[in-house]
Amino acid sequence: MFNPTREQVRDFFIGAWRKHRNREVLSALETIAAGIVLEHPEYHDLLESANALAREFPPEDGQTNPFLHLSLHLAIEEQISIDQPPGIRTVFEALCRRYGRHSAMHELLDSLGETMFRAMRDGASPDGSAYIDSARRRAGMPPIRD
Repeated sequence: MFNPTREQVRDFFIGAWRKHRNREVLSALETIAAGIVLEHPEYHDLLESANALAREFPPEDGQTNPFLHLSLHLAIEEQISIDQPPGIRTVFEALCRRYGRHSAMHELLDSLGETMFRAMRDGASPDGSAYIDSARRRAGMPPIRD
């Protein structure tokens, strides 16, 4: 399992964005990452700043960590591409019809974030079924389980 450090994640997004801006060749994953960054102009200045690697985003400041946000987008893109957990692609398509693609991604981000928070709080593995059910509710679909 790939488990990058905070610096590796930040380097990846900063590098993908720099390569995109400089019209350099990007890997497939960098292409996806640059596309995600394009959808978030509010992060462009940060990714181009000299202090991006060291900057802190404490929750008590009420600010979302941009690197976490971008990473969750990337994780969801991968989930959709391989339909894992099973059914996520169908739920995403329903969310897209309801909200549009980018807003649908944010709906899944919220469900994934809740699932990850619960897992960390409980010291457990993420519950894929709870994640799908949360996403299904957001899409106006009935949960698979009660």
